[in-house]
Amino acid sequence: MQIHVVNRGDTLSALAQRYGVSLDDIVLVNDIDDPDVLVVGQTLVIPQMNREYVVKPGDSLSIIATKYGITVQQLREANNITNSDLIFVGDLLVIPQVRHTVRSGETVWAIAKRYGVSVEQIVAANQMDNPSKVAVGEILTIPLDDRPTTEVNAYSTDTTDGGKEEVLVLGRHFTYLSPFMYAVQANGTLDTMQDTLLLEAAEETNTLPLLVITNFRNSRFDSDLAASILRNPTLQETLITNILQTMREKGYQGVNIDFEYVYPQDRENYNAFLRRVVARLHPENYLVSTALAPKERADQPGLLYEAHDYKAHGDIVDFVVLMTYEWGWAGGPPWAIAPINKVKDVLDYAVTDIPPEKILLGTPLYGRDWKIPWQEGTFARTISPQGALQLAEEHKVNIQYNETYEAPFFRYVDDTGQRHEVWFEDARSVQAKYRVVKDYKLRGISYWVLGQPFPQNWPVLQNHFRVVKKKLN
Repeated sequence: MQIHVVNRGDTLSALAQRYGVSLDDIVLVNDIDDPDVLVVGQTLVIPQMNREYVVKPGDSLSIIATKYGITVQQLREANNITNSDLIFVGDLLVIPQVRHTVRSGETVWAIAKRYGVSVEQIVAANQMDNPSKVAVGEILTIPLDDRPTTEVNAYSTDTTDGGKEEVLVLGRHFTYLSPFMYAVQANGTLDTMQDTLLLEAAEETNTLPLLVITNFRNSRFDSDLAASILRNPTLQETLITNILQTMREKGYQGVNIDFEYVYPQDRENYNAFLRRVVARLHPENYLVSTALAPKERADQPGLLYEAHDYKAHGDIVDFVVLMTYEWGWAGGPPWAIAPINKVKDVLDYAVTDIPPEKILLGTPLYGRDWKIPWQEGTFARTISPQGALQLAEEHKVNIQYNETYEAPFFRYVDDTGQRHEVWFEDARSVQAKYRVVKDYKLRGISYWVLGQPFPQNWPVLQNHFRVVKKKLN
């Protein structure tokens, strides 16, 4: 997979010829509505010949496997496909290996260069005694899949058939699915959630569902609700009993605790609660995780930050989700949602208190559209990355890219004369985040939130990582 940034004068037909792929492949994998319209500055994912395959109408895994001389099982394993019927038009599939017939004059070095692999990989795959001697007509296995593994969590708020369909389409890219949310009640019970469809999709895609519990009440995170639980050990035991009952009944495999705006004086109470949760859930092989505000130092002031004890969470729970987004929040001035320099500032501190192998990097799947000049008290409109491209196309404006924030943006004027500024995510910006995951040796990635069309993200993720799948309890 390659990323191409559209320049003035580019056409899809010319790009297809330049990269040696079909125009249809580019259209399908990027979910392009009108192949004749490109926006200067937009990114396109370009499939890589021989290494990747774009699913087309009428395809099946057996057809694709036969084309590359591999088995259906090899294709399924390389792409986390649990059900052969769950492939979709536009999916970009990794080809784990190909068979190459040696031609006159070819050397192992030249063959390795052609496929972008090392001589050592070819030698090992074919158990070659002398790589300098290959015969014309000899068939060599070329291993193509050397991606590192990672874990991926995705939050979803869509409990409808549409939400289920999205998980069926994308679930092969997830280790965990976190339906959002079960709100804690003041008496230690849990609010209800219509999560059946999401749980069905998780099961069909071999994705571990996590029960998300929050201190959400009256459309906001409630500090007093958190305090009522965290200051009462008896209520905590009741709550944990209700968590366990719900998990057993519905098949959840772990809990994700997202308590936000907790009073600073409840910091140690929160830590003690987590220890109680772990003590009761671990014996039954359930995972325990938390969501943490993006702090840049241990003593960072503010109600969002002070009760989130990075070191304690790192010691107590199985993993944490760092909520490294919302710098460009709806009620603030225009800014990148997750500027990479700020993300790194958080990680520079976080890895000093939390083992990197316990950190999932929060990654946004959305953008925002602000009216400018921004005025206090106004709120931006949340849009999808695909929606941002459509806006730029509609208003015939170029997309720019901020190298410091590693984020795309543009400005436009609507039909009423109102000026706007849009920040969103594209293939470049998410690639920058995946490189950070590698650089900091993190456990993986956590997406907020499904329901925002972003077709370029999934091939970029797949290009960088092989997503871990785990067995259900």
